[in-house]
Amino acid sequence: MLKAKKKTGLVFFPAFDWAIDPSHPEREERLLYTKDQVFEEGLMDIEGIKEYKPAKVTENEINRAHFCVPDIQTVTTSSHFISAGGAKAIAQKFASGEIDNGFALVRPPGHHAMRVVHGGRGFCNINIEAVMVEYLRKEHGYKKIAIVDTDCHHGDGTQDVYWHDPDVLFISIHQDGRTLYPGSGFTEELGGPNACGYNINIPLPPKTSEEGYLYTIENCVLPILNEFKPDVIVNSAGQDNHYSDPLTNMNFTAQGYSKLTTLLNPDIAVLEGGYSIESALPYVNAGIILALAGLDYSNVKEPDYNPESLKETPETIKYIKDLCKKVMGIWDSRNDLKKRVYGNDPIFKRKRNIVYDTDGIYERQFENVTNCDKCGGALKIDSESDRGWKITGVHLPINACEQCVTQAEKWYEDSNAEISYFHDNKNDRFEKKKR
Repeated sequence: MLKAKKKTGLVFFPAFDWAIDPSHPEREERLLYTKDQVFEEGLMDIEGIKEYKPAKVTENEINRAHFCVPDIQTVTTSSHFISAGGAKAIAQKFASGEIDNGFALVRPPGHHAMRVVHGGRGFCNINIEAVMVEYLRKEHGYKKIAIVDTDCHHGDGTQDVYWHDPDVLFISIHQDGRTLYPGSGFTEELGGPNACGYNINIPLPPKTSEEGYLYTIENCVLPILNEFKPDVIVNSAGQDNHYSDPLTNMNFTAQGYSKLTTLLNPDIAVLEGGYSIESALPYVNAGIILALAGLDYSNVKEPDYNPESLKETPETIKYIKDLCKKVMGIWDSRNDLKKRVYGNDPIFKRKRNIVYDTDGIYERQFENVTNCDKCGGALKIDSESDRGWKITGVHLPINACEQCVTQAEKWYEDSNAEISYFHDNKNDRFEKKKR
């Protein structure tokens, strides 16, 4: 019997009862074809590859990552709780040592969901990776976590959740935001004053294929990870970079995804996008599973696989190499960036307009964060949407210092918003008051 070199856990949750509409690209068939392929090819018969059942996350576990407006039940369904619970189940098995790594093949996805949630953005309502990461930090004591988002779309929600957190390195490799939703993810997006330089964006040009992606991993992502030295590496494993994906413009392949997984060597992978339901997903996921298990994936190829036809032009490769040099320059200068970019003001302010494309909601945010050398800072967000809600959310990170605790408590006490939230991740304390 074939035996995996690494004990690999899998969770499948296709969410039969959740869809934006029956013909939408984000639908249950995304996982059903994959699950059929995995079982038909005998991957589940390999010793060391094991399926686990998802659980449900709790409301407090969602509160660690989000302010849900007006409440969690309004902006989620049971499927969102179980999708995040699938990621949590893999995290628990990894943290306990039962598996060496794992893959949560779940939907709904999550990486476009930001700290404040008024509804759905980019098919996402809650950020399942962020909920899982906060679980790992609070329940299992991990200090430093790296999230590498390889979805074709910029992971703007995960970026927002960890914008101020120096202990969570966020790296997003995606199609250039000038050519694809959500229109963000540029190299100048560095992170907030307390995490400046720990938010890394690598916007690749359309038609990037295996050579360009793998060059980026080897020459940019891995050097940064090696220097950051995370306790856990999480891969937001979007698969919409595939050459057959109907929503994007890239030329990646199942072989490329498999090699990427081997190079990145993530502890936990969580499925994000990927909408070529028959032509890509069964092959890509089979390759990723074999790579996680340390097994040969050389025969996992799409029926029309032709790497010669997908090669980048010399101009594209040069662009990618120059981009990687630029990104590495930002990383190498990160310790000098904070003062140069943010100065010494004790409170940093940020104002943003946010569009919820899935639910047609428009939001305005006014953000205050303490400029702190000891922790991720106390965060206050005043948010209002065109649905009529006006809220104030106060957040304390898990490593909050006493000075930031004092500031956060004062912000919450002084707030007279329609709804005010106080989320203290340090003490797992979550409060809410209405005017």
